[in-house]
Amino acid sequence: MTTFMKIAVGIDFSDSAQAALELARSRFPGARLKLIHVVDARAGSVPDLSTGGISPVMPSAEVLTALSAGDERQLDTLALEGEEEEIVLGEPAQTLVQAARQWGADLIVVGSHPQGALAHFFMGSVAEQVFRHSGIPVLIVPHK
Repeated sequence: MTTFMKIAVGIDFSDSAQAALELARSRFPGARLKLIHVVDARAGSVPDLSTGGISPVMPSAEVLTALSAGDERQLDTLALEGEEEEIVLGEPAQTLVQAARQWGADLIVVGSHPQGALAHFFMGSVAEQVFRHSGIPVLIVPHK
C-alpha cells in the first residue's frame, strides 16, 4: 500500500475544492498538506471585429495583485495549523501540477465541477487536465 506523505490540494474556493480538502485531511492523517490556489492569469477575450474572432486581453498588474491579495486572505481562512499555502499565477491545471512537482508532492487532490457538455467537449475539466498533465498520482473528488 502506497503511503502519501506530501499532498498538494488544489483550492479554487468552490464546494468541490472544500470537499477535496476535507477528504485529504481525513484520509491521509499525518501527511503534510499544501493548499495551492492558482490565480488564473489566462487572457480574457473581447470580440475582434477585424477578423470576426476574439482577441486576448491580459488583466493589468493591479487587477492581478488585488485578486491575489483577496485570494490569500481566503486561503488563510482555510488552512489549518501546520498546513502550507501557496498562491501561484498561471493557467490552472498546468500551474497546479508544476507547483505540486516543485514542492515534491506525491499526490494531488482536486475537486471536480459539473459543467455543460459544450464546455466539457472543448476544454475538459481542470481536474481532467491535471490528471492528463501530472506524472504524480491524482485523486479527483467528484462534485456532490
